[in-house]
Amino acid sequence: MLNALEVATTVIVGVMVGVEFSVAFVMNPIFNALPEDSDQLGRAHGGRMLGAVMPVWYITSLILVAVWAIAGWHHHGTGLVVTAGALLILTVIMSILLLVPINNRNKTWTPENRPADWKEQMNHWDRYHYVRVAVLIAAFTLLAAALV
Repeated sequence: MLNALEVATTVIVGVMVGVEFSVAFVMNPIFNALPEDSDQLGRAHGGRMLGAVMPVWYITSLILVAVWAIAGWHHHGTGLVVTAGALLILTVIMSILLLVPINNRNKTWTPENRPADWKEQMNHWDRYHYVRVAVLIAAFTLLAAALV
């Protein structure tokens, strides 16, 4: 049973990392290449869509990692799992403090009501997101290492 939990957790976290990586290095560069209104509208729609899904995904991932750490407390690799969990907690804190406030503003903007500095705010979001993706990749790597 523990093996199934380990694999399921690693896959769920891995897919989440893939989505966040895709946002950073695929979707946002595509949006940035579009004409101004399309860029902002695409980011607002993405913020609404992913803003509804990702909190559940992050919390579910964190719960699964915690269950793995508890269930496998006396197994090899538990330290890696606990460290991965700490990194996931860091990404949740980063999200709440840095990314969500910008995203909450962005998802309500239209070309008619967006602030003059909307691109600067999106650049801040992108920089914070790059850091979050790096931390997520580290957490995923630790989980994968804990499997072996």
